[in-house]
Amino acid sequence: MDKTLSRDGTPIAYRRHGDGPPVILVGGALSTAADEAPLAALLAPRFTVVTYDRRGRGASGDGGPYALRREIEDLAAVAATAGERVSVFGMLSGGALALEAQAAGLPVDLLAVYEPPYTPGPAGLLYKSRCTALLHRLLAAGDRGGAVELYLSRTGVPAETIARMRRAPLWSGLEAVAHTLAYDDALLGDGSVPAGRLASITARTLVVTGGFSTARAHETTLALAAAVPRARHRTLTGQTRELAPHAIAPVLAEFFSRPVHARQAS
Repeated sequence: MDKTLSRDGTPIAYRRHGDGPPVILVGGALSTAADEAPLAALLAPRFTVVTYDRRGRGASGDGGPYALRREIEDLAAVAATAGERVSVFGMLSGGALALEAQAAGLPVDLLAVYEPPYTPGPAGLLYKSRCTALLHRLLAAGDRGGAVELYLSRTGVPAETIARMRRAPLWSGLEAVAHTLAYDDALLGDGSVPAGRLASITARTLVVTGGFSTARAHETTLALAAAVPRARHRTLTGQTRELAPHAIAPVLAEFFSRPVHARQAS
């Protein structure tokens, strides 16, 4: 993997796939560039796809206390390696990061996100607050496994599946990046859709949800699409929170292949 330096000097590892207009993939909680490789391979025949290890994961560094602005600077540093304006796809909390980055001025023409996990509404905000408090207690106690289990259970993974995962070789890799769960939690704020900030997004935006996803996911993505000025919403038939690369790849290929004049149109 290649590396670039973020503004605060933290090295961020990234990898290029294919050749064509640049597209950056931003992974969600616990993911690394390796997890984005299957989707990158499907897009590589038409695009230069850039995958990267977010701060604190894989081959990237982790300097200083966490702040959303630092993750935005990380993404900006990766985008700068493309040498021109980029398109971005963000998955789950990576989608929230991509939205925040574009709202902060990252030069993006086309932006797609899949189910950023905001939890709006009184019940959702209370649930988020309680999960945040528990996550910080677990991490403060050094219980990385407990933090991973909390995250997985929050995302709907059955207890018996989590038990099997704990016995599998992949579990140690999840525990190794468990501290970054606090980063993803922080970038989501109190869980509400940050409509005020998102109103400043200038990129054409595609907000996607799975046809078999929860009612909350549908409601949240519709609220996101309403908050972003140039956004449209799409439901992807047969998909859940666990998005299949082969299902989203043609959607992204079509969206990111829009002609230049279409990108610039209002």
